Amino acid sequence: MKTLKYIFGLCLALLVVWNCSDDESLNYLNNVEAPTEVSAIFNITPDNSGLVTITPNAIGAVSYNITSFGDDTTETAVLKQGESIERIYAEGEYDGNDLIPYVVEIEAIGITGLKSIGTANLLVSFRPPEDLEITTSIAPSNPFVLEVSASADFAASFVVFFDTSDVDEEGTPLALDGTVSFEYPNVGDYTIKVVALSGGAESAELTEVITISSPVELPIDFEIFDSTVFQGFGGASNAVIDNPDTNGNDSAKVGQIIKDGPEVWAGNVITLSAPIDFSVKKVVKMNVWSPRPGGQILLKVENLTDGGIFYESSTTTVGNSAWEEVSFDLSAINTANTYQKIVLFFDFGTVGNGSSDWTFYIDNIKQAFAGVVVSQMVEDFEGVAPDFTVFGDIAPTVVIANPDVSGANTTANVAQFTKSEGAQFWGGTFFDLEEPLDLTSFSSISVKTWSPRTGVNVRLKIENTANGDEFAEVDATTTVENSWEELVFDFSNAQDFTYDRIVIFFDFDENNPGDGSIYYFDEIQLIATVLDFPIQDFEGVAPDFTVFGDIAPTVVIANPDVSGANTTANVAQFTKSEGAQFWGGTFFDLEEPLDLTSFSSISVKTWSPRTGVNVRLKIENTANGDEFAEVDATTTVENSWEELVFDFSNAQDFTYDRIVIFFDFDENNPGDGSIYYFDE
Repeated sequence: MKTLKYIFGLCLALLVVWNCSDDESLNYLNNVEAPTEVSAIFNITPDNSGLVTITPNAIGAVSYNITSFGDDTTETAVLKQGESIERIYAEGEYDGNDLIPYVVEIEAIGITGLKSIGTANLLVSFRPPEDLEITTSIAPSNPFVLEVSASADFAASFVVFFDTSDVDEEGTPLALDGTVSFEYPNVGDYTIKVVALSGGAESAELTEVITISSPVELPIDFEIFDSTVFQGFGGASNAVIDNPDTNGNDSAKVGQIIKDGPEVWAGNVITLSAPIDFSVKKVVKMNVWSPRPGGQILLKVENLTDGGIFYESSTTTVGNSAWEEVSFDLSAINTANTYQKIVLFFDFGTVGNGSSDWTFYIDNIKQAFAGVVVSQMVEDFEGVAPDFTVFGDIAPTVVIANPDVSGANTTANVAQFTKSEGAQFWGGTFFDLEEPLDLTSFSSISVKTWSPRTGVNVRLKIENTANGDEFAEVDATTTVENSWEELVFDFSNAQDFTYDRIVIFFDFDENNPGDGSIYYFDEIQLIATVLDFPIQDFEGVAPDFTVFGDIAPTVVIANPDVSGANTTANVAQFTKSEGAQFWGGTFFDLEEPLDLTSFSSISVKTWSPRTGVNVRLKIENTANGDEFAEVDATTTVENSWEELVFDFSNAQDFTYDRIVIFFDFDENNPGDGSIYYFDE
């Protein structure tokens, strides 16, 4: 009996829009190869009838000829891609305990007529399967994916159930010597069941408990993420969703946060698998999408079990329904404590309503170096006082002795700003500069302020004295009362104008006319954060390397692996020659000593052929070789670039103008000819 079943048809739609000959438009067919991986899927009806559904399969095939069914008949069949054929088989014969298969012969035909021949072994057994064994493994690329294979004597095929608690689960067919996989939605313990089918009514089954786990650690990109550790509280909710806006962030998945009532402190927490290492990188960065400008984000890192141990930092978003990167400076964090939770509050102090105006997205949470803040004083009121001009009915601005020499400001003189009773809300004061502000080297302006209350909006405006239409202005809010604090105004988005006038407003709020309040301001500075200071990137004139310990010369070459963490053009090649001393290394000298006052660590991008290689970085004084410091780090990837960080915060106060690097610094490992690369 033969019944053809059309599972699906192959529809080939060829649309050619080409301004050349027909022969040229079909040239690609010359490269088509014969079908590969010829096989068949056998579905044996488990009723002892011997009914088998045969579905041929191959890569690149459009049709098949079954030239032999493997039994005593001479029947053949012609099938299109995706078609099946049913056939009755008798139970196979045994050679001792070994079941003799039916060898089904298949000829696969490609689109050009090229053919490939293959065979598939069909085992038809009505004897109950025995010695069933299950093999499971977690997919290397995704900790949520379980791969299952099975073996059993006298089995014809298997059915896998990935979660026995799901009563509605339909089993997944598993062929002999095959593997099936399943992606679990969450971490946890799951019971899987494998049923071995004999081809008849007899079967055997076996269960096994497997554990799905996914460590949550920085950086977090939500692509493969254990969403059970992402939780909301106080009325906030969260989810991992498809990125709704790939403009500015091409990630596939992002975290969604919706702030609803009733609490003003509603927020969200991500619990990590291990404490965050703040020994070197003390800035947390992340991508944020906010529906409106000027929103506040408070980031809090917290101890796993003791909520009283925490550190927090806040920032203001640009917003406007676009992705941006924000930074949280945790450089003053107490590293003696451990922090394993990341808590996020959007607009802390305001009740959300769960609308689109309170829907935020986050992504790419990572650590970075705190960097070094550099500054240039604009005005500190310690010399000749500038000529202030006031407007909007406020009292004259005057320079006076600091009335509160404490906290963030212990200087002698400050400027006094009095917002007189009944003054316009936009009343302010300005003074002109002898030289324009340098917003090329510096991106922000800091001002020390003293306010009688918190929550006061302070507006800083910079403008061109020659053209009042050329200006930029930024707001900041006071967070303390009756004490000094430093407010930072980010002018990184200011247009390229000449700015030689500074204007300041206190309590700039149309609902707040002057009430006689007195404010103070001082130490107006241009500031910028330098995250790193490049020492050598091998893109210019190569340094003069000196090698020792029988290693090959160190040379600068074209980057042999332009990918991942390093896409620069040139790198240094370090060859640890066969038989070289384990302490063999290379060094080069610097024109200027390393600045370990401003910077505490040195990062090096490295490429190693294997993991677990000890890399030693040594810095020393060229004038005195006894004055040195050295730090080890270990490679964690193989055949790819990574950034290793060497913490020199404990280095003594010497002059360091030489850099020495060793690869595989291990007394048990003489040179073996391995090649390493380093850069930046």
